[in-house]
Amino acid sequence: MHYDLIIIGMGLSGLMAAKTALDLKKRVLLIGKGMGGLTLFSNTIDILGRIPENLNLKDGLFEWIKDHPEHPYSKIGVEGIEEALSSFISIFPPPYTFQSLNGRNAKLPTAIGTFRPTYLFPSTLAGGTYLKEGNTLIVGFKGFKDFYAGYMAKEFKCRHLTLSLQDEGRSELTATYLSRLMEKEGFRERIGSQIKNALKGESLVAMPPILGLRDPMDAKKHLEAITGVEVFEIPTLPPSLLGMRLFNRFKEYLLERGVDLLIGNKISKVQIKSALCEGIEVYHPPITRFYSADHFILATGRFIGGGLEAERERISETVFHLPVWSTRSQDKWFGENFFDDHPIHGFGISVDPSFRPLDSEGKPIFENVRVIGTILSGHHSLYEGSREGIEISTGYWGAKRLLE
Repeated sequence: MHYDLIIIGMGLSGLMAAKTALDLKKRVLLIGKGMGGLTLFSNTIDILGRIPENLNLKDGLFEWIKDHPEHPYSKIGVEGIEEALSSFISIFPPPYTFQSLNGRNAKLPTAIGTFRPTYLFPSTLAGGTYLKEGNTLIVGFKGFKDFYAGYMAKEFKCRHLTLSLQDEGRSELTATYLSRLMEKEGFRERIGSQIKNALKGESLVAMPPILGLRDPMDAKKHLEAITGVEVFEIPTLPPSLLGMRLFNRFKEYLLERGVDLLIGNKISKVQIKSALCEGIEVYHPPITRFYSADHFILATGRFIGGGLEAERERISETVFHLPVWSTRSQDKWFGENFFDDHPIHGFGISVDPSFRPLDSEGKPIFENVRVIGTILSGHHSLYEGSREGIEISTGYWGAKRLLE
Protein backbone atom coordinates (compact mmCIF):
# COMPACT_ATOMS: atom_id res chain seq x y z
CA MET A 1 0.00 0.00 0.00
CA HIS A 2 3.02 2.35 -0.09
CA TYR A 3 3.99 4.19 -3.28
CA ASP A 4 6.59 6.60 -4.53
CA LEU A 5 3.77 8.81 -5.84
CA ILE A 6 0.00 8.98 -5.48
CA ILE A 7 -1.83 11.05 -8.10
CA ILE A 8 -5.37 12.23 -7.37
CA GLY A 9 -7.29 12.91 -10.58
CA MET A 10 -7.82 10.93 -13.77
CA GLY A 11 -7.84 13.81 -16.26
CA LEU A 12 -5.14 14.62 -18.80
CA SER A 13 -2.85 16.30 -16.25
CA GLY A 14 -3.03 13.31 -13.91
CA LEU A 15 -2.41 10.89 -16.78
CA MET A 16 0.61 12.92 -17.95
CA ALA A 17 2.01 13.01 -14.41
CA ALA A 18 1.59 9.23 -14.14
CA LYS A 19 3.35 8.68 -17.48
CA THR A 20 6.23 10.93 -16.44
CA ALA A 21 6.62 9.19 -13.08
CA LEU A 22 6.59 5.75 -14.70
CA ASP A 23 9.21 6.87 -17.21
CA LEU A 24 11.32 7.77 -14.17
CA LYS A 25 10.84 4.20 -12.83
CA LYS A 26 8.62 5.19 -9.91
CA ARG A 27 5.83 3.16 -8.31
CA VAL A 28 2.58 5.03 -8.96
CA LEU A 29 -1.02 4.90 -7.76
CA LEU A 30 -3.53 6.85 -9.87
CA ILE A 31 -6.91 7.54 -8.26
CA GLY A 32 -10.03 9.02 -9.85
CA LYS A 33 -13.74 9.32 -9.12
CA GLY A 34 -14.34 8.58 -12.80
CA MET A 35 -12.64 8.67 -16.20
CA GLY A 36 -11.85 12.38 -15.97
CA GLY A 37 -12.84 15.19 -18.31
CA LEU A 38 -11.28 13.62 -21.40
CA THR A 39 -14.46 11.73 -22.21
CA LEU A 40 -16.43 14.97 -22.07
CA PHE A 41 -14.44 17.57 -23.95
CA SER A 42 -11.05 16.65 -25.32
CA ASN A 43 -11.09 16.27 -29.08
CA THR A 44 -7.89 18.16 -29.86
CA ILE A 45 -4.93 19.58 -27.94
CA ASP A 46 -5.43 23.32 -27.51
CA ILE A 47 -2.25 25.09 -26.46
CA LEU A 48 -3.24 28.73 -26.95
CA GLY A 49 -6.11 29.73 -29.19
CA ARG A 50 -5.35 33.43 -28.74
CA ILE A 51 -2.16 33.36 -30.83
CA PRO A 52 -2.47 35.73 -33.81
CA GLU A 53 -2.64 33.91 -37.14
CA ASN A 54 0.63 35.46 -38.33
CA LEU A 55 2.62 33.92 -35.44
CA ASN A 56 3.80 30.35 -34.95
CA LEU A 57 3.19 28.64 -31.63
CA LYS A 58 6.66 29.24 -30.23
CA ASP A 59 6.66 32.99 -30.87
CA GLY A 60 3.04 33.32 -29.72
CA LEU A 61 3.76 31.53 -26.44
CA PHE A 62 6.80 33.68 -25.81
CA GLU A 63 4.72 36.86 -26.14
CA TRP A 64 1.89 35.40 -24.04
CA ILE A 65 4.18 34.42 -21.16
CA LYS A 66 5.81 37.86 -21.22
CA ASP A 67 2.37 39.52 -20.92
CA HIS A 68 0.91 37.00 -18.39
CA PRO A 69 3.51 36.35 -15.65
CA GLU A 70 0.93 34.66 -13.39
CA HIS A 71 -0.08 32.12 -16.02
CA PRO A 72 0.89 28.44 -15.44
CA TYR A 73 2.92 28.60 -18.67
CA SER A 74 5.22 31.16 -17.03
CA LYS A 75 6.38 28.47 -14.60
CA ILE A 76 7.43 26.24 -17.48
CA GLY A 77 8.65 28.39 -20.37
CA VAL A 78 8.34 27.81 -24.10
CA GLU A 79 11.01 25.11 -24.30
CA GLY A 80 9.47 23.32 -21.33
CA ILE A 81 6.07 23.32 -23.03
CA GLU A 82 7.62 21.88 -26.19
CA GLU A 83 9.34 19.13 -24.17
CA ALA A 84 6.06 18.23 -22.48
CA LEU A 85 4.24 18.09 -25.83
CA SER A 86 6.95 15.83 -27.21
CA SER A 87 6.40 13.45 -24.29
CA PHE A 88 2.66 13.47 -24.95
CA ILE A 89 3.05 12.78 -28.67
CA SER A 90 5.39 9.86 -27.98
CA ILE A 91 2.56 7.84 -26.47
CA PHE A 92 0.71 7.69 -29.80
CA PRO A 93 2.59 5.56 -32.34
CA PRO A 94 1.53 5.56 -36.01
CA PRO A 95 -0.90 5.39 -37.63
CA TYR A 96 -3.12 7.19 -35.07
CA THR A 97 -0.90 10.10 -34.12
CA PHE A 98 -1.24 13.73 -33.04
CA GLN A 99 0.13 16.34 -35.43
CA SER A 100 0.34 20.09 -35.96
CA LEU A 101 0.15 22.28 -39.03
CA ASN A 102 3.66 23.63 -39.63
CA GLY A 103 4.08 24.71 -36.02
CA ARG A 104 0.99 26.94 -36.09
CA ASN A 105 -2.58 26.71 -34.94
CA ALA A 106 -4.82 24.99 -37.48
CA LYS A 107 -8.46 25.90 -37.99
CA LEU A 108 -10.65 22.82 -37.84
CA PRO A 109 -14.39 22.65 -38.60
CA THR A 110 -16.87 22.15 -35.77
CA ALA A 111 -20.31 20.54 -35.64
CA ILE A 112 -21.95 23.98 -35.43
CA GLY A 113 -20.56 25.06 -38.78
CA THR A 114 -17.67 27.22 -37.58
CA PHE A 115 -13.89 26.89 -37.46
CA ARG A 116 -11.87 26.86 -34.25
CA PRO A 117 -8.09 27.14 -33.72
CA THR A 118 -6.16 24.25 -32.22
CA TYR A 119 -2.55 23.11 -32.24
CA LEU A 120 -2.40 19.30 -32.10
CA PHE A 121 -5.07 17.09 -33.63
CA PRO A 122 -5.40 13.34 -34.25
CA SER A 123 -4.87 11.84 -37.69
CA THR A 124 -8.59 11.29 -38.27
CA LEU A 125 -9.23 15.06 -38.12
CA ALA A 126 -6.41 16.10 -40.46
CA GLY A 127 -8.56 16.36 -43.58
CA GLY A 128 -10.58 19.14 -41.95
CA THR A 129 -7.69 21.54 -42.45
CA TYR A 130 -8.41 21.40 -46.21
CA LEU A 131 -12.17 21.97 -46.05
CA LYS A 132 -13.33 24.81 -48.26
CA GLU A 133 -16.38 25.77 -50.27
CA GLY A 134 -17.64 22.97 -52.48
CA ASN A 135 -14.85 20.41 -51.94
CA THR A 136 -16.43 18.32 -49.16
CA LEU A 137 -19.42 15.98 -48.90
CA ILE A 138 -20.69 16.05 -45.29
CA VAL A 139 -22.23 12.73 -44.25
CA GLY A 140 -24.72 12.38 -41.42
CA PHE A 141 -27.07 9.68 -40.17
CA LYS A 142 -30.83 9.84 -39.75
CA GLY A 143 -31.63 9.63 -36.04
CA PHE A 144 -28.20 10.86 -34.89
CA LYS A 145 -29.04 14.17 -33.25
CA ASP A 146 -25.51 15.36 -32.46
CA PHE A 147 -24.50 15.91 -36.08
CA TYR A 148 -26.72 17.80 -38.51
CA ALA A 149 -25.08 17.37 -41.90
CA GLY A 150 -27.54 19.65 -43.71
CA TYR A 151 -26.93 22.55 -41.35
CA MET A 152 -23.16 22.21 -41.58
CA ALA A 153 -23.28 21.91 -45.36
CA LYS A 154 -25.14 25.20 -45.52
CA GLU A 155 -22.61 26.95 -43.28
CA PHE A 156 -19.59 25.51 -45.10
CA LYS A 157 -21.20 25.91 -48.56
CA CYS A 158 -20.84 22.22 -49.36
CA ARG A 159 -23.22 19.36 -50.17
CA HIS A 160 -24.46 16.80 -47.67
CA LEU A 161 -25.72 13.22 -47.53
CA THR A 162 -27.89 11.79 -44.75
CA LEU A 163 -27.79 8.00 -44.54
CA SER A 164 -30.68 5.96 -43.12
CA LEU A 165 -30.00 2.92 -40.95
CA GLN A 166 -33.60 1.87 -40.39
CA ASP A 167 -32.73 -1.75 -41.07
CA GLU A 168 -30.52 -1.67 -37.96
CA GLY A 169 -33.70 -1.55 -35.86
CA ARG A 170 -33.05 1.75 -34.03
CA SER A 171 -34.79 5.08 -34.56
CA GLU A 172 -32.35 7.10 -32.43
CA LEU A 173 -28.62 6.64 -32.77
CA THR A 174 -25.68 7.47 -30.49
CA ALA A 175 -22.04 8.06 -31.33
CA THR A 176 -21.04 4.96 -29.37
CA TYR A 177 -23.49 2.78 -31.27
CA LEU A 178 -22.39 4.13 -34.65
CA SER A 179 -18.76 3.69 -33.66
CA ARG A 180 -19.38 0.00 -32.92
CA LEU A 181 -21.08 -0.43 -36.28
CA MET A 182 -18.18 1.27 -38.03
CA GLU A 183 -15.78 -1.32 -36.64
CA LYS A 184 -17.57 -3.95 -38.78
CA GLU A 185 -16.15 -4.36 -42.28
CA GLY A 186 -19.55 -5.16 -43.82
CA PHE A 187 -21.07 -1.96 -42.47
CA ARG A 188 -18.20 0.14 -43.85
CA GLU A 189 -18.59 -1.46 -47.28
CA ARG A 190 -22.33 -0.74 -47.32
CA ILE A 191 -22.15 2.94 -46.38
CA GLY A 192 -18.92 3.43 -48.34
CA SER A 193 -20.64 2.45 -51.58
CA GLN A 194 -23.54 4.84 -50.83
CA ILE A 195 -21.11 7.68 -50.22
CA LYS A 196 -19.19 6.88 -53.41
CA ASN A 197 -22.38 6.98 -55.48
CA ALA A 198 -23.33 10.35 -53.93
CA LEU A 199 -20.02 12.10 -54.73
CA LYS A 200 -20.10 14.78 -57.42
CA GLY A 201 -16.48 15.82 -57.70
CA GLU A 202 -15.79 16.34 -53.98
CA SER A 203 -12.28 15.44 -52.81
CA LEU A 204 -13.17 15.09 -49.11
CA VAL A 205 -15.83 13.31 -47.04
CA ALA A 206 -16.61 14.59 -43.53
CA MET A 207 -18.26 12.42 -40.90
CA PRO A 208 -18.97 12.58 -37.17
CA PRO A 209 -16.24 11.02 -34.97
CA ILE A 210 -17.53 7.46 -35.30
CA LEU A 211 -14.60 5.69 -36.98
CA GLY A 212 -14.29 3.37 -33.99
CA LEU A 213 -12.56 3.28 -30.62
CA ARG A 214 -10.14 0.43 -31.24
CA ASP A 215 -8.68 1.13 -34.69
CA PRO A 216 -10.13 4.30 -36.26
CA MET A 217 -7.35 4.56 -38.84
CA ASP A 218 -8.22 1.12 -40.20
CA ALA A 219 -11.83 2.25 -40.70
CA LYS A 220 -10.65 5.52 -42.26
CA LYS A 221 -8.37 3.78 -44.76
CA HIS A 222 -11.05 1.23 -45.66
CA LEU A 223 -13.62 3.94 -46.39
CA GLU A 224 -11.05 5.87 -48.43
CA ALA A 225 -10.29 2.77 -50.48
CA ILE A 226 -14.00 2.37 -51.23
CA THR A 227 -14.83 6.02 -51.96
CA GLY A 228 -11.56 7.10 -53.56
CA VAL A 229 -11.41 10.33 -51.51
CA GLU A 230 -10.01 11.39 -48.14
CA VAL A 231 -12.27 10.83 -45.12
CA PHE A 232 -12.07 12.89 -41.93
CA GLU A 233 -14.03 13.41 -38.72
CA ILE A 234 -15.65 16.56 -37.34
CA PRO A 235 -15.93 16.56 -33.51
CA THR A 236 -19.42 16.70 -31.99
CA LEU A 237 -20.85 17.67 -28.63
CA PRO A 238 -20.03 15.57 -25.52
CA PRO A 239 -19.51 12.73 -24.87
CA SER A 240 -16.25 12.76 -26.81
CA LEU A 241 -15.28 9.53 -28.57
CA LEU A 242 -12.01 11.21 -29.52
CA GLY A 243 -11.40 11.81 -25.83
CA MET A 244 -12.24 8.18 -25.07
CA ARG A 245 -9.61 7.07 -27.59
CA LEU A 246 -7.08 9.31 -25.85
CA PHE A 247 -7.99 8.00 -22.40
CA ASN A 248 -7.89 4.37 -23.55
CA ARG A 249 -4.42 4.81 -25.05
CA PHE A 250 -3.09 6.36 -21.82
CA LYS A 251 -4.71 3.61 -19.77
CA GLU A 252 -3.11 0.93 -21.96
CA TYR A 253 0.30 2.61 -21.70
CA LEU A 254 0.14 3.02 -17.92
CA LEU A 255 -1.12 -0.49 -17.18
CA GLU A 256 1.59 -2.03 -19.36
CA ARG A 257 4.19 -0.27 -17.21
CA GLY A 258 2.75 -1.24 -13.86
CA VAL A 259 0.68 1.69 -12.61
CA ASP A 260 -2.06 0.87 -10.10
CA LEU A 261 -5.42 2.37 -11.11
CA LEU A 262 -8.34 3.06 -8.79
CA ILE A 263 -11.31 4.26 -10.84
CA GLY A 264 -14.61 5.13 -9.20
CA ASN A 265 -13.14 5.77 -5.76
CA LYS A 266 -13.56 8.82 -3.57
CA ILE A 267 -10.97 10.14 -1.12
CA SER A 268 -12.59 10.43 2.30
CA LYS A 269 -9.63 11.73 4.32
CA VAL A 270 -6.03 12.89 4.02
CA GLN A 271 -3.53 12.27 6.81
CA ILE A 272 -1.33 15.30 7.46
CA LYS A 273 1.62 15.63 9.81
CA SER A 274 3.27 19.03 9.98
CA ALA A 275 4.06 20.07 6.38
CA LEU A 276 3.85 16.53 5.00
CA CYS A 277 1.01 14.45 3.69
CA GLU A 278 1.51 10.89 4.90
CA GLY A 279 -1.39 9.16 3.23
CA ILE A 280 -5.01 9.10 2.09
CA GLU A 281 -8.10 7.11 2.93
CA VAL A 282 -10.17 5.89 -0.02
CA TYR A 283 -13.78 4.94 0.58
CA HIS A 284 -15.26 2.25 -1.64
CA PRO A 285 -18.42 1.02 0.09
CA PRO A 286 -18.35 -0.79 2.37
CA ILE A 287 -14.52 -0.71 2.66
CA THR A 288 -12.14 2.11 3.54
CA ARG A 289 -8.48 1.60 2.60
CA PHE A 290 -5.39 3.60 3.53
CA TYR A 291 -2.61 4.34 1.02
CA SER A 292 0.69 6.03 1.86
CA ALA A 293 3.33 7.58 -0.39
CA ASP A 294 6.46 9.69 -0.40
CA HIS A 295 4.84 12.25 -2.71
CA PHE A 296 1.36 13.35 -3.79
CA ILE A 297 -0.01 15.21 -6.80
CA LEU A 298 -3.41 16.89 -6.89
CA ALA A 299 -4.91 16.96 -10.41
CA THR A 300 -8.64 17.13 -9.81
CA GLY A 301 -9.50 20.02 -12.12
CA ARG A 302 -11.87 22.83 -11.29
CA PHE A 303 -15.65 22.61 -10.98
CA ILE A 304 -16.48 19.98 -13.61
CA GLY A 305 -13.86 17.59 -12.24
CA GLY A 306 -14.97 18.22 -8.67
CA GLY A 307 -11.67 19.75 -7.59
CA LEU A 308 -13.40 22.99 -6.60
CA GLU A 309 -16.83 23.52 -5.08
CA ALA A 310 -18.73 26.78 -5.02
CA GLU A 311 -20.72 27.55 -1.89
CA ARG A 312 -22.86 30.60 -1.33
CA GLU A 313 -20.01 32.92 -0.35
CA ARG A 314 -16.81 31.03 -1.00
CA ILE A 315 -15.07 28.49 -3.21
CA SER A 316 -13.32 25.53 -1.61
CA GLU A 317 -10.82 22.88 -2.71
CA THR A 318 -12.25 19.45 -1.92
CA VAL A 319 -9.31 17.16 -0.99
CA PHE A 320 -6.61 19.08 0.94
CA HIS A 321 -8.82 22.12 1.64
CA LEU A 322 -6.23 24.42 0.10
CA PRO A 323 -6.90 28.16 -0.08
CA VAL A 324 -8.47 29.17 -3.39
CA TRP A 325 -7.04 32.27 -5.02
CA SER A 326 -9.63 34.77 -6.29
CA THR A 327 -9.76 38.49 -6.92
CA ARG A 328 -13.49 39.12 -6.86
CA SER A 329 -16.23 39.12 -4.26
CA GLN A 330 -19.10 36.68 -4.72
CA ASP A 331 -21.38 39.20 -6.45
CA LYS A 332 -18.75 39.58 -9.22
CA TRP A 333 -18.03 35.92 -9.92
CA PHE A 334 -19.99 36.05 -13.18
CA GLY A 335 -20.30 38.50 -16.06
CA GLU A 336 -23.61 39.93 -17.16
CA ASN A 337 -23.84 37.88 -20.37
CA PHE A 338 -23.70 34.09 -20.74
CA PHE A 339 -20.78 34.17 -23.18
CA ASP A 340 -18.69 36.58 -21.08
CA ASP A 341 -15.25 35.57 -19.81
CA HIS A 342 -16.59 35.01 -16.29
CA PRO A 343 -14.10 35.87 -13.49
CA ILE A 344 -14.87 32.60 -11.68
CA HIS A 345 -13.06 30.73 -14.46
CA GLY A 346 -9.80 32.34 -13.29
CA PHE A 347 -10.02 31.11 -9.69
CA GLY A 348 -7.75 28.31 -8.52
CA ILE A 349 -4.80 27.22 -6.39
CA SER A 350 -1.70 29.41 -6.32
CA VAL A 351 1.62 27.52 -6.55
CA ASP A 352 5.35 28.22 -6.62
CA PRO A 353 7.63 27.30 -9.59
CA SER A 354 7.86 23.70 -8.36
CA PHE A 355 4.03 23.53 -8.08
CA ARG A 356 3.85 23.47 -4.28
CA PRO A 357 0.54 25.02 -3.08
CA LEU A 358 0.90 28.41 -1.39
CA ASP A 359 -0.95 30.04 1.48
CA SER A 360 -2.29 33.61 1.50
CA GLU A 361 1.19 34.92 2.36
CA GLY A 362 2.86 33.09 -0.54
CA LYS A 363 4.49 30.39 1.61
CA PRO A 364 4.42 26.66 0.71
CA ILE A 365 1.81 24.68 2.64
CA PHE A 366 3.13 21.16 1.98
CA GLU A 367 6.59 19.92 1.07
CA ASN A 368 5.56 16.70 -0.65
CA VAL A 369 2.33 17.79 -2.38
CA ARG A 370 2.16 19.32 -5.85
CA VAL A 371 -0.84 20.82 -7.66
CA ILE A 372 -1.20 20.62 -11.45
CA GLY A 373 -3.72 21.08 -14.24
CA THR A 374 -6.64 23.44 -14.66
CA ILE A 375 -7.20 23.78 -10.90
CA LEU A 376 -4.24 26.17 -10.91
CA SER A 377 -4.88 29.91 -10.70
CA GLY A 378 -3.71 32.50 -13.19
CA HIS A 379 -5.46 31.29 -16.32
CA HIS A 380 -8.82 31.36 -18.11
CA SER A 381 -8.33 28.19 -20.15
CA LEU A 382 -11.83 28.20 -21.67
CA TYR A 383 -11.43 31.74 -22.94
CA GLU A 384 -7.76 31.33 -23.91
CA GLY A 385 -8.07 27.97 -25.64
CA SER A 386 -5.28 26.55 -23.45
CA ARG A 387 -6.91 23.73 -21.48
CA GLU A 388 -5.00 20.72 -22.81
CA GLY A 389 -1.73 22.65 -23.04
CA ILE A 390 -1.92 23.55 -19.35
CA GLU A 391 -2.83 19.97 -18.40
CA ILE A 392 -0.03 18.37 -20.42
CA SER A 393 2.75 20.81 -19.51
CA THR A 394 1.97 21.10 -15.78
CA GLY A 395 1.35 17.35 -15.54
CA TYR A 396 4.73 16.63 -17.08
CA TRP A 397 6.76 19.24 -15.19
CA GLY A 398 4.89 18.87 -11.92
CA ALA A 399 5.90 15.22 -11.73
CA LYS A 400 9.36 15.75 -13.20
CA ARG A 401 10.38 18.53 -10.79
CA LEU A 402 8.92 16.66 -7.84
CA LEU A 403 10.64 13.35 -8.56
CA GLU A 404 13.97 14.51 -9.96
